[in-house]
Amino acid sequence: MVRNKKKVVILGGGFAGVECARKLESEFGDDSEIELVMVSEDNFLLFTPMLPQVASGMIETRHIVMPIRTICKKTKFYEGRIKNIDPYGKLVTLWGTGDKRSISIHYDFLIVALGSETNFFGMADVEKNAYTMKTLNDAVMLRNRVIDMFEQAENETDPILRKSLLNFVVVGGGFAGIETAGELMDLILDARKHYHTIHKKDLKVIVLEALPMILPGFDQKLAEFAKEKMTERGIDIRLKTAVTSFDGNEVTTKSLDENPKNSMDNPETNAIRTKTLVWTAGVTPVNTIRRSMFKTEKGKLITNDYLEVQDFPGVFAVGDCAFFLDPKTQRPFPPTAQIAEAQARTAAKNLKALIKNLQKEKFVYHSRGQMAIIGKRSGIATFLGMNISGFWAWLIWRNVYLSKIPTFDKKLRVFLDWTIDLFFDRDISRLKLVKHETEKEYKLLDEVDDVW
Repeated sequence: MVRNKKKVVILGGGFAGVECARKLESEFGDDSEIELVMVSEDNFLLFTPMLPQVASGMIETRHIVMPIRTICKKTKFYEGRIKNIDPYGKLVTLWGTGDKRSISIHYDFLIVALGSETNFFGMADVEKNAYTMKTLNDAVMLRNRVIDMFEQAENETDPILRKSLLNFVVVGGGFAGIETAGELMDLILDARKHYHTIHKKDLKVIVLEALPMILPGFDQKLAEFAKEKMTERGIDIRLKTAVTSFDGNEVTTKSLDENPKNSMDNPETNAIRTKTLVWTAGVTPVNTIRRSMFKTEKGKLITNDYLEVQDFPGVFAVGDCAFFLDPKTQRPFPPTAQIAEAQARTAAKNLKALIKNLQKEKFVYHSRGQMAIIGKRSGIATFLGMNISGFWAWLIWRNVYLSKIPTFDKKLRVFLDWTIDLFFDRDISRLKLVKHETEKEYKLLDEVDDVW
């Protein structure tokens, strides 16, 4: 008797999706009764921790992208955008465009690892005018923007306009914001040498953070060390400060100080003249999750202790799109690659347990430490129970992340980029790329789409 193949479909090609596929390949890669399928908008895994270094020109753009087909060789891959997930019919539908047909994929088991997108908290003007740090395109666009500002400022005679060209504002004091600000400072200090009318005192990098400290989740002493070091390098860090608007020329902020001088007064508001604002202040689940039939909490899929989605056995959610409370804090886990990969490993084990009728295991997270780099050969790290700062933390960051790059050729390319950076300044060529408006949903649909 011939048994039907069981089809496992993984949605998302980020850290969680790729880790899940690799674990399932090692278990079922040679099993003729199990078919592994992955769907992702991009045909590569983007190594997001190094995006700020691409933005600063330290690492070449293509060196932090790994083609999924070279990492997950036993998984059938579809490059496409997900239109609909039907958990009752066990169907995933991909958008069709003028160039390609819509596709419906049936599944027996599903792993949702769709990640997140930038959250602008309803501020449409910020969304329209800000730069972000989520995709490869974002990093390239930001680098081009910085060089463009230098080119304009070099020959600008209006002092007020010139100042706004050389003010760079980063919103968000988490990992992405702090590392972006540090790399941005490195880039502008290197670039300045080639612009004779621009002096160090003309340049300003400002970090705005709504919380009373940067790098939440880190040991307070380490976070303070990071703040002091960055301030020494000329980065202006403003805490308890929230952005209220940005029109492309001026960012307005309000103070969140809990003890205003006069409680009857409105919160203090300020304005910073700048042409460049980088938004790293939060993420939100993708729309595909929100409009699915699954139960959600804050836009994320509600899971049980085994990372299975509520009411749908055999459907798992991992990474940024999974709502899973940390038992210690009773708050959702932060959206980090380390947690995404840990959840992916547990989901893969539990999926294997379902297929082979074994005992499932609960997801328990054990942190391996945290690391952040804060600029020129300096960083902070909580590693093996120790708090480390300065050069050694920077060195640990480099070694750990280099070891996590999945392919040897990309490891070598990144290592060579880092080595070259020791001897030469950053390149200041501006690649004239056009910032395209990303459509939230595809508009060009084919006939098949009309059925759904």
